[in-house]
This record gives sequence, structure tokens and C-alpha cells, in this order.
Amino acid sequence: MGSVATDATAGAVRAAITGRRRDVAGSVFALLLAAALVMSLAFLTVLLVDVGVRGIPVIAERGVGFFTSGTSTSAARAGIDQALVGSLLLAAIVAVVAFPLGIGAAVYLEEYARDTRLTRIITANIRNLAGVPSIVYGILGLVLFVEALGGVLPMRATGNLLSGGLTLAVLVLPIVIITSAEALRAVPSSIREAAYGVGATRWEVIRGHVLPCAAPGVLTGTVLALARAFGETAPLLLVGAVTGFFSTGSAGGVDRLLGSPYTALPVQIFDWTRAPDPAFQDLAAAGIVAMVVALLAVNGFAIWLRNRYERKW
Repeated sequence: MGSVATDATAGAVRAAITGRRRDVAGSVFALLLAAALVMSLAFLTVLLVDVGVRGIPVIAERGVGFFTSGTSTSAARAGIDQALVGSLLLAAIVAVVAFPLGIGAAVYLEEYARDTRLTRIITANIRNLAGVPSIVYGILGLVLFVEALGGVLPMRATGNLLSGGLTLAVLVLPIVIITSAEALRAVPSSIREAAYGVGATRWEVIRGHVLPCAAPGVLTGTVLALARAFGETAPLLLVGAVTGFFSTGSAGGVDRLLGSPYTALPVQIFDWTRAPDPAFQDLAAAGIVAMVVALLAVNGFAIWLRNRYERKW
């Protein structure tokens, strides 16, 4: 009986190696995955072609004026100047707030915190927060940063720039923590052990060895998180971003700037799509083209950073 079982096993292995036994279920599953990929790419291609056909002629006709004109009730004079400036200011607030907090939290979780049950619960909740819909962060920003912050600081009660930037910073904070933690975890432990072996302290090991080695992954993650914040719309609508014509007037000083009304490029595109005039629909398509190009440039920069400074252990 033992020889028969051995011969049967050898025959099954020989058939699998020579390819005479086909995995029908695996082939069907792979085919379904390929079909899902093709359908996703088809939908994406149709959307991009439709937006490009309607938006590129507007950019070609208006030229630089489309990027330097402000918000207007006339489609012939409207542009993305104010919206683009608002998006850049929001991105600056996100970078100042979310990046130091996120990277610092990742360093603590990976290098200082012990592997306890509390640490694992915190890590699991951070990963869960990364998948929360952005509109939930908008509600959080409305309650925490608009109402609470507006009652403490002498700012506009709704729709100030600081509340929008802080809301986006909280939105991307879990992503920054996760990507930074993964980059730190990818650094081989032998580098830490070698530094400890020559008498370095924990902070010297982190500052001089771990962080420089993890910098490519950390930078890539932070750039991609910033790109996500640049394209968010729902949270800004909830925290009071202006969706129509407005003028910032002669606001001067950082405090008045942070407390002033604002708009952003995704919000401006959303407002144009609601307008009944077809010319505004074409402006929205042109704005989408501009935002897609900006996001592709940011993602390309992140890929360049990863390939330029990637280290193989």
C-alpha cells in the first residue's frame, strides 16, 4: 500500500510539473480579474477622453488667462486663479500640520513603543481611520474646527482657510503615519544593531541611520498623501468652502488670511458643474484637466523620489 501511495503522489507531482493537470478554477479566477481590470481601464479611458475633448479646447483658447483669471459670474472671464491659490494654501497647511505629526507618530510607534496590546489597538485603529470616507472627516472638521475653533479664535465663523486646512490634515494624517511606519519597518534591524554595537544611543540610531534610510519611503508617502488632500472636495464643502463668486478684498496679515473665506480647485469645479450655462460645463472640464495634470505630476515626482533614492538591502 505504501508503494502505491508513493507512486500516486509522484504521478500527481509529475503531472503538475509537466503541465498536464490544468487548474480550471484558477484560470477562471485570473480571467475574471483581467476582465475587471479591462473594464476599469475602459471606464477611466472614457471619462478622461470626454473630459479632454471638452476641456483641452478651452485651455487652448484661453491660454494662460484661464490660470490667471479669478472667479467670475461670466464664463468668458472665469478662471482658476483664486481656486488654485486656495488649493496651494490648503496644501501648505496640510504639510505643516500633518507631516510632522504623522512622521513623529510613526517613529514613536515603530522605534519607541513596546509591542503591547494597547499599541496594537492604536495601530489597528489608525489603519481603520485611513479607510474612513472623507465626508466623515468633513463632519469632524465642521464640529471641531469650524464651531469650536471659531468660538476660540477671532475668525470667520464658517468657511475660514485654517479650518479647511486642518480638516484635510486630519484626513491624510493616518495615511502619513501608515506609509512612514512601513518605510521605517523596511529598514533592516541589522543597521540598528550595528549602531547600538558601537555605543550609539537610541536617538542617535534613529536620527543618523534609521530616518536617512527610510527617507525615500517617507517622502513618497507624504507626497502621495498631499496629492490626495489636493483633490478632496466633500470635506471642504462641509467646512464652508465658498462655492460661488467671492472677493478676498484687501485682507492682510497671516491671521486675517487664515480666517478669510476661501475656495479650492475641486470646489470650483463642483460649482461650475452645477451651473446651467454649458460654457461653465466646459470650464469644469478644463479645470479637471488641470487638476489631473497636477496630480499626475505629483505622482510622477513621488515615483522619481522612490526610484532615485531607493535602497536595496
